[in-house]
Amino acid sequence: MSGEAVSLVTGVAGFIGSHLAERLLREGHRILGVDAFTDYYPRDVKMANLGHLLDEPGFRFVELDVAQAELGALVAEADFIFHQAGQPGVRASWGREFDVYLESNVQATQRLLEAVKDSSRLRRLVFASSSSVYGQSPDLPLREDSLPQPFSPYGVTKLAAEHLCALYQANHGVPTVSLRYFTVYGPRQRPDMGFHRFILAALQDRPILVYGDGEQTRDFTYVADAVEANWLALGPGAVGQVFNIGGGSRSSVNQVLATLEEILGHAIRREQRPPQPGDVRHTWADTARAREVLGFSPRVPLREGLTRQVEWLRSRGSGG
Repeated sequence: MSGEAVSLVTGVAGFIGSHLAERLLREGHRILGVDAFTDYYPRDVKMANLGHLLDEPGFRFVELDVAQAELGALVAEADFIFHQAGQPGVRASWGREFDVYLESNVQATQRLLEAVKDSSRLRRLVFASSSSVYGQSPDLPLREDSLPQPFSPYGVTKLAAEHLCALYQANHGVPTVSLRYFTVYGPRQRPDMGFHRFILAALQDRPILVYGDGEQTRDFTYVADAVEANWLALGPGAVGQVFNIGGGSRSSVNQVLATLEEILGHAIRREQRPPQPGDVRHTWADTARAREVLGFSPRVPLREGLTRQVEWLRSRGSGG
């Protein structure tokens, strides 16, 4: 396998990271997967995400924390790095927890960039950013040159990590690309995320908690489309750029719940709660730059993606 490209995937046991590793294996890459198994959600969920990857001959797993471990030997093996690791969650990023976000999202990214700044082997470092960098922007649809004004501490850390990628590219020539994900969903979605919680509650005939009036919108992106964007980010013209990665399925929470009712074939009970700090009112991605430079075009519409996620949760016995 000496002639094969080696891809380092951080956060490989996570939602997007595990799907990405599977795709890269199909493309003929050897995978060096790392994960810290932080306690944001249960370790057994992440181990299930790894699934058959651990048995693949082209996959090697190392448990480590990018923010703490020695990275030199690790990055020396990599032709490509997909930096998916980080502390997720808008609502949990306030107060004392902010220290965790600084370490996992900012310090970890800086240490990874520092470790590769003199690499002659590295061909691309793709950073997983977030639409949270835009905050409550009225500039819809959101473009990459829209003013970023994060509305949560989480968004602040993702924007800081983006800036680190840009400055290491400009000063040291590290071939970075940042992808701003817009609300990724699908099988293996984190247990704390909206669709996972909605579907699980509906399958168990529990009320779904709706924060606010339900008219807030998101540009929902199916996980396979997010993975495709990572693959396309290895192409020419991407280095040094930031791209919106949206699914073209902007919908309100109420519209999502109505679609779920159609898929499930029964009404869903709702319980209204006040809006949560850090939750923005609307997101909507202008993906023209990703389309023109990367050739990115989302393929999975919302109803199809939701159906797949429902089937996945049902296959797990509705246990989440």
